[in-house]
Amino acid sequence: MSRVRKLYEQWLQDPGIDPATKEELKAIEGQDKEIEDRFYKDLEFGTGGLRGVIGAGTNRMNKYTVGRATQGLAQDLLQASSGHPSVVIAYDSRNQSPEFALEAALVLAGNGIKAYVFESLRTTPELSFAVRHLQASAGIVITASHNPPEYNGYKVYGPDGGQIVKEQADRIIGQIQSLEFNMIRKLSKEEAESQGVLQWIGQAIDDAYVKAVLAVRPRPEVGMQQGNKVNIVYTPLHGSGNITVRRVLREAGFKNVHVVPEQEKPDSQFSTVQSPNPEEKEAFSLAIELGKQVEADVIIGTDPDCDRMGAVVKDATGQYVVLSGNQSGAIMVHYLLSSLQEGQGIPTDGVVIKTIVTSEMGAEIARHYGVEVMNTLTGFKYIGEKMTEFERNGHHSFLFGYEESYGYLAGTYARDKDAVVASMLICEAAAYYKSQGKTLYDVLQELYGQFGYYREALESRTLKGMDGLAKIRQIMEEWRSHSPSNVCGKKITTMLDYTEGIDGLPKENVLKYLLEDGSWFCLRPSGTEPKIKVYFAVKANSAEESERLLADLRQEVMTRIDR
Repeated sequence: MSRVRKLYEQWLQDPGIDPATKEELKAIEGQDKEIEDRFYKDLEFGTGGLRGVIGAGTNRMNKYTVGRATQGLAQDLLQASSGHPSVVIAYDSRNQSPEFALEAALVLAGNGIKAYVFESLRTTPELSFAVRHLQASAGIVITASHNPPEYNGYKVYGPDGGQIVKEQADRIIGQIQSLEFNMIRKLSKEEAESQGVLQWIGQAIDDAYVKAVLAVRPRPEVGMQQGNKVNIVYTPLHGSGNITVRRVLREAGFKNVHVVPEQEKPDSQFSTVQSPNPEEKEAFSLAIELGKQVEADVIIGTDPDCDRMGAVVKDATGQYVVLSGNQSGAIMVHYLLSSLQEGQGIPTDGVVIKTIVTSEMGAEIARHYGVEVMNTLTGFKYIGEKMTEFERNGHHSFLFGYEESYGYLAGTYARDKDAVVASMLICEAAAYYKSQGKTLYDVLQELYGQFGYYREALESRTLKGMDGLAKIRQIMEEWRSHSPSNVCGKKITTMLDYTEGIDGLPKENVLKYLLEDGSWFCLRPSGTEPKIKVYFAVKANSAEESERLLADLRQEVMTRIDR
């Protein structure tokens, strides 16, 4: 009997598995590919933690995989702690998020660990803040970020408020792998509440978090003086950002915030969009319609757990265009640093942090202001790790961190990307530049004129199941062992293989190729989805030239990827 079939049968026979789950599994009897996909592996911690399709099986999100992961976390905390560990838990609007959050809390309670659980859905960045604010040992957030509705996930945070990094993840995985389902210790909700190991939290944390976000404003007077002159459209894309983003904008002075009514309320099916992802233009269709009606100066959208923010602005012809994560990041770096320079001054040890697949444009802007730039691997947890390092050694002042996938953070109150603070910053920038007769698009064009026309793109290929995983490995190994010497007639000057631990970074299966004209491309298997991602970047002296260079680079590289 194969390992997959053995696991399938174990689930059917295990007395700890409930009847409804067994019925779901019986319904796929004879569907070998489906059974294989559900059991060929355990869900793994990637750049975004544990994430998968909801359903029965070891490779699925369900109360058993959540319970097992939480038991592993609990054992790790108890072994590492000399005191009384505690964990903060938050969840978003996805299917079974409240149920998974409660399951995690009750398993923690069964291990004598206090669980602080938000009384209703909250954003991921507020969870990061709450771990620090309550001085907890860890945090859990139930979310699958911007994935399709059939997904959910489980992200673990350390005591610094940052996502756990590889060392702790490996320890937890080691604990999980030694566990059978009948080894999971759990209390009932009533027992946990009566014993004081389940505590519900909410308003007090909200107030403290909002205060911390507002303190980051580089020009607080702008919202108060110009906030009523800017029209803003906001869509929470059916997620957790609605209440908090609107509150922060209101308290920052922005009076004209128009929320997309069809996408205002939580909806686990995200029924108005193909994907609740602010990286996708389609997600902004309804927001742009409303923007036209109210003549919006800026349109913003946040993903379900409100850690990613996308922005839409009018171009020179008056058409609304979606800014890329790199473009929004460049604008915010420029606005933040120029505001500090004109105000309280830029710290001499100030640092901007970005990932290795993020545009060099923001880095060049930061260096223009005399600010050091550091690179990390993909995943905001690595930026958070650097922030904690700064806090411990006191050698650097964190100013801004971002990644091309629409994740930004200013301020040190949290250790994860925050669409709430990003929404506030982009709206404040829009108000400030409007007072000077400029749009955010105008500012972007000025930055291109000063620093060069940077263009970036991302291609991804979804390759599901065991066969897909093997194909991704094959692609990476083929490029690693047979790297081209030139692309588009340009010499490849450097191949960076991050499995070797380059520049002091952790080892990771990523390849980056640098071309002689300053262009680059990067191959990276996703840590949270069955995808291989290919990033491209060019720089030119004009918009037209940059678009041509980018198109040529994409075509040549993807032709080889797809063959």
